[in-house]
Amino acid sequence: MDPVAVKNLTGLVAATFTPLNPQGEINLSVIGPYIDYLIEKQGVNSIFVNGTTGESMSLSVEERKTLANDWCKKAKGKMDQVIIHVGCMSLKDSKELAVHAAQIRADGIAVISPSFFKPCSAEVLRTFLQEVASVAPSLPFYYYHIPAITGVNVLVRDLLEDIEKVIPSFRGVKFSGSDLMDFGRCVSYGQPQWSFLYGMDEQLIAALAMGANGAVGSTYNYIGSHINELMSAFEKGDIAKARTIQFKMQELLSFAMKLGFDLGVNKQLMSVVSGLCLGPPRLPVMPCSDAHALSIAEKLRRLFPEH
Repeated sequence: MDPVAVKNLTGLVAATFTPLNPQGEINLSVIGPYIDYLIEKQGVNSIFVNGTTGESMSLSVEERKTLANDWCKKAKGKMDQVIIHVGCMSLKDSKELAVHAAQIRADGIAVISPSFFKPCSAEVLRTFLQEVASVAPSLPFYYYHIPAITGVNVLVRDLLEDIEKVIPSFRGVKFSGSDLMDFGRCVSYGQPQWSFLYGMDEQLIAALAMGANGAVGSTYNYIGSHINELMSAFEKGDIAKARTIQFKMQELLSFAMKLGFDLGVNKQLMSVVSGLCLGPPRLPVMPCSDAHALSIAEKLRRLFPEH
């Protein structure tokens, strides 16, 4: 089966947090209000589900299926695209999740590199991705590059060499790395139907200058409206305005990092800012105190007073 024709994935994509109840079990009741919040308050109309922000590697395959199904069902008719991350340490599990994503009519799938037994070359990584993509050929396929987490430093440009010949459904990269030379070479090599979405929120403007089609990130859950302004300003050539917004974001993240800013803190910050009850992270990530998150939220409000 040939991949379905779909519009390119562009603009802001929120990497969603996984709502858990106080006992650490998935809480589907929050997903509907979460989707409405992203659309109405942040102007974010596409989501990346079960990724790093969503604690995918701390979830079971069944939990990931349940979450993917609920996100897709509740976003249908409301959001532009729902991309489901299906990467796992196990090829078999990744395939199972890819098949499921096709069954629930996700708008695309993404796969991270395995990071326990790591692929030793671009060719090996490409073969792993090919195996996963082959079981869901109708879905647009994205490679999720995040070397700081995986420890896999294969250049994405090397991975892309002739990738469309082995993965006809290939449609782009979520590039969460700091190597802008590699990123630029990917954009230069890219085809019109591919999307290159940058995943390091603190330096998005640099990636836009290199030709990024959009961005995927956790902070877009709660400051997406401002980053939409940044992207709009950049597109209009108002680099000064875009840079001002980026600098504010960098100040926010620098402040947060000095206090301590891991997934648990980020998740609690989203709860504070949005009013959604996202619950704790799952061990080994530790929960964050309200006071810690509130101090970052206050900094956010000072930097973006209209928020």
